[in-house]
Amino acid sequence: MDLDGAPWRVAPADAVVRAGLGVGLALDRPAARALARELRKAAALGIATSALRHRDLTRRGLEERLVRRGASPRARAEALDVLERAGLVDDRRVATARAHALAARGYGDAAIRASLDRDGVEPSAAETAVAELEPEGDRARRLVERRGPGPRTYRWLAGRGFDPAAVADVAGFADGA
Repeated sequence: MDLDGAPWRVAPADAVVRAGLGVGLALDRPAARALARELRKAAALGIATSALRHRDLTRRGLEERLVRRGASPRARAEALDVLERAGLVDDRRVATARAHALAARGYGDAAIRASLDRDGVEPSAAETAVAELEPEGDRARRLVERRGPGPRTYRWLAGRGFDPAAVADVAGFADGA
């Protein structure tokens, strides 16, 4: 942008267009406000897409990042809506991928639910993701085969969020009852 024939400021072209500015138009107070609003939205969108470059995040996780970076509420909401419409923010996809990764690392359903809750996944999406996993008892059985049966393994399973009934089942306590 030029001001009185001299370079004044560089602004993203999409923000300039959305603000309704063009060559030869005066930059009056309403146009400057519109440009400032569009620049805030562009900054929030840039922060969010930069965060998504590293890993998939939930809507709540992205919103927390935007709050920490000082994005305005309106800019946050609009940036998140744009990313959701584009398919870049999908809580169900995040929940499913995270649940499968945690199950593969030897965690039980309770620990997976707690982790998804900390990550900001909606409870319904978390339940759907956990329901799609291999049954907890089968995962526990496979872990016992790999680590060997014994009290240490059973305590380890309990500490990893496996249901006490599943631990009792693989330990053979249910057979003796």
